[in-house]
Amino acid sequence: MNGKLMAMMALAGGMILLGSTDRTAWSMGERVPAAGMPAAEFTLTDLEGRQQSLSQYRGKVVLLNFWATWCKPCTTEMPAMQATFDKLRGKGFVVLAVNELEDDEKVRAHIRDYKHTFPVLMDRENRVANLYGVYGLPVSVFIDEAGVVQAYIKGGLLTEQKIEDEIARIRSVKPIQAAAR
Repeated sequence: MNGKLMAMMALAGGMILLGSTDRTAWSMGERVPAAGMPAAEFTLTDLEGRQQSLSQYRGKVVLLNFWATWCKPCTTEMPAMQATFDKLRGKGFVVLAVNELEDDEKVRAHIRDYKHTFPVLMDRENRVANLYGVYGLPVSVFIDEAGVVQAYIKGGLLTEQKIEDEIARIRSVKPIQAAAR
């Protein structure tokens, strides 16, 4: 083998070994959750320093949105998220905006400048994004009142209508009943 090919193989082998022994914040995400799967539980800190868990929102439809301040499509869809949150927060709906790997002060300034009031959770080590198979931003996961994933939307810009349609669809789904014997 030539030296260049051997070096490339050694580098690839080292990357595989590193990836198998050290799950860093930059690792690829887990498998993307499919509709019908239970949403993975997590706890993150919000911008006020409070711990928030997904399970504390059981009984509500949750829009779990993964974003970053540098992501233009993320910031473009946030006004629709805010408007829907304002309209439906007293009716069993919540937005949880999960920021990936950014500095608290930068995120706090962004949220303040854009006047967002939904909870912003800090995924400082990218663990929750990895848990939800996030690769690229934005990603939105709709979770029903029972904690089950109902939709996984990657890269598409959310509009108020799209969010409201998704909530209505989730609320209209009847649970599957076991057959009577």
